[in-house]
Amino acid sequence: MSELKERRQKAVAELIRANALGSQDEVATRLAGLGFEVTQATVSRDLEQLGALKVRRDGRISYALPDQLSPNGAAPSRLGSVLRDWVRSIDIAATMAVLRTPPGSAHLVGVALDESAIPEIVGTICGDDTIFVACRSGADAEALAARLRALSAGQLQ
Repeated sequence: MSELKERRQKAVAELIRANALGSQDEVATRLAGLGFEVTQATVSRDLEQLGALKVRRDGRISYALPDQLSPNGAAPSRLGSVLRDWVRSIDIAATMAVLRTPPGSAHLVGVALDESAIPEIVGTICGDDTIFVACRSGADAEALAARLRALSAGQLQ
């Protein structure tokens, strides 16, 4: 990694930790104030490489780094909160549960699912607004979908 890229990514991380930045434009503006001239594409790559996620804090959506999330960030109550806030629908397709989110939110939900250690989950693939959750069998997919629906309705903790 080049020295400039390393310095810029450190600056991005410090900005995220110190401020509630909710858009790439806000990040770019703050970086410009620190002397870094960046494009939206550069900010986007930096955020992805840092693992930055959008989270809801104090009623506002802003970026957070993985180390800012609780260590067991996807404990059932946390996972339930993520599902309630971000998942629009849960369907089943053969051995997969398919979750739909608002645009740009699938990664946040996918990380929570990956960290949840729910035994039915073999793995996830996240797009922009869709998450495919692989299960070993159709029965596991049915059980997982029921569990996620219950969590999102606040029926499980």
